[in-house]
Amino acid sequence: MSDAANARPKQVRCPQCGGLSVYSTQNLSRPFCSERCKLLDLGAWATDQYAVPGSSLETPMAGSDGNSPAADKQLLQ
Repeated sequence: MSDAANARPKQVRCPQCGGLSVYSTQNLSRPFCSERCKLLDLGAWATDQYAVPGSSLETPMAGSDGNSPAADKQLLQ
């Protein structure tokens, strides 16, 4: 037998729960251990639980704070 046949599949830590996960094409959720951990991680990104530190690059639009309805009307025209 070859060394590849005797080799154990590579295992990594699941980024979500920290459990061991088989890192191979057989594991469709890789690098996560399960579909559940994969979806939990996706949900955390979607709800802004993960963020890159630093100041926001977005600037608020004029009138979006509710103080200037005329500015909002101008944007709609």
